[in-house]
Amino acid sequence: MALRNGYSINAAPAEESEEAGDEEPLIEIEAAPPQCCSARYTLAALMFFGFSVVYGLRVNLSVAMVAMVNTTDASPTANHSLVTACPLPTPDNSSVPVVLIDTGTQYPWDAKTQGWLLGAFFFGYLFTQIPGGYLSGHYGGSLFLGGGVLGTAALTLLTPLAAEGGAKTLFALRALEGFGEGVTFPAMMAMWSRWAPPLERSTLISLSGSGASFGAFVALPLTALICQTLGWPAVFYICGSGGCLWAVFWFFLVSDDPRTHRRISEEEKNYIINSIGPQGSPHGWSVPLLSMALSGPLWAIILTQMCANWSYYTMLTSMPTYMNNVLHFDLSSNAALSAVPFLGALFVSVLSGFLADRLIERRTLSTTAVRKLLTLIGLLVPAVCLVAAGYAGCSAVLAVTLLCVSTTVGGFASAGVFINQIDIAPRYAGVLLGITNTFGTIPGVLAPIVTGYLTEDHTLTGWRHVFWVSAGVNALGALIFTCMGSGLIQTWALTEEERAEEERAKKERGEEEVRRNEGDPTIAT
Repeated sequence: MALRNGYSINAAPAEESEEAGDEEPLIEIEAAPPQCCSARYTLAALMFFGFSVVYGLRVNLSVAMVAMVNTTDASPTANHSLVTACPLPTPDNSSVPVVLIDTGTQYPWDAKTQGWLLGAFFFGYLFTQIPGGYLSGHYGGSLFLGGGVLGTAALTLLTPLAAEGGAKTLFALRALEGFGEGVTFPAMMAMWSRWAPPLERSTLISLSGSGASFGAFVALPLTALICQTLGWPAVFYICGSGGCLWAVFWFFLVSDDPRTHRRISEEEKNYIINSIGPQGSPHGWSVPLLSMALSGPLWAIILTQMCANWSYYTMLTSMPTYMNNVLHFDLSSNAALSAVPFLGALFVSVLSGFLADRLIERRTLSTTAVRKLLTLIGLLVPAVCLVAAGYAGCSAVLAVTLLCVSTTVGGFASAGVFINQIDIAPRYAGVLLGITNTFGTIPGVLAPIVTGYLTEDHTLTGWRHVFWVSAGVNALGALIFTCMGSGLIQTWALTEEERAEEERAKKERGEEEVRRNEGDPTIAT
């Protein structure tokens, strides 16, 4: 598959208009090698399960917290004139009581302390995003992705011991887990910059990233089951062991680059290398930091991801608390219902990736238009559902349905703003994801804390404020990306080879224009 002027298939140089990029094919289309059992889709599958583990390790505390906290010691809520929380369900005396084993030591942590503990992971997660992306772009991402998951899994095994040491010790351990896991997503993007053919880019990245939703979907009910049957400490032993097991397969089967993969076919290797072109090469030690800092499209990604992550992290970390304190679901129902939205998000994110690739391949819409459309759907529809959920009152079915729709439809943004880094600068995709994820992690730190403060009185009004804030931030992100987003490769991201080719093309176009103006009969009008 030959590239025209060295540019990636679905993005034209930044100097060319979007319309020009849409009218003229950038490649000569040839059949891609089979996807089934291919090296690139095997890599996507391993990443899928890797991020399933990552999110399992991240959200297990959200459910385990319900079993870890001794709510009977909490101080009674002051008498407020606000809307009161939902009444407790009437016990069914006809049912046979279920005798549970001791679920483990319980701790007298109030809502604020729980909010800080749930946000602790993201304090560490902030600091390794950019270094992880930078080093992955230079050395390759397999070591950093695999090592990040393995390190986090090993630390997870120490969670029960840290909890015995008190809230501060547990906070420190969770922050350290985030520190280790922070390299994983930038490393993923750095690997796809070398592995993902542009016309399969949205599908491959969305498929691998959707493992996060799958991990949340599995981990939430599984954590509840383990808490009720084996006790909450077993949650962390089992999840940590699963991460260590995954790392064995990762390091055995994965390679940083198609050129060094031991089991890839020559046909697939040539297809990947030729379709990506020079943008698949390592970026070296030098990166254009000033140009990045002044890039409008990059700031559009940063700000929009921050906005989108606010509602996502609010649901991820606080939904079990909402289900418990407001709707009064038991632990099993709580975890199962909290998990359902992430199953929907999984399917929608994979679907959105496939849809994006088809729209771009058939030139129905430009890359920029596709990214903006999917981002708008993935942010505005969830915003409307969140506001409605705030007014669902004690109607558990309606509230849960609206929250499920919100998180499910939010999956469309995965093929929008969340993979836009690889459109505007493929060579620096790992660094850019590190930058955008660093900023995007700030809501992970703040959202649980803000939720804890807004809901400390356990009223419906407090949760209504939580949903309104999340919806408003979502809408702001949609506005920013619509105005500033782009799907074009930026000038500062071009290689020397591409810059030279671009200069030659400009010179040829200029000479042709001069000859046309002079009436040269050999120039077509």
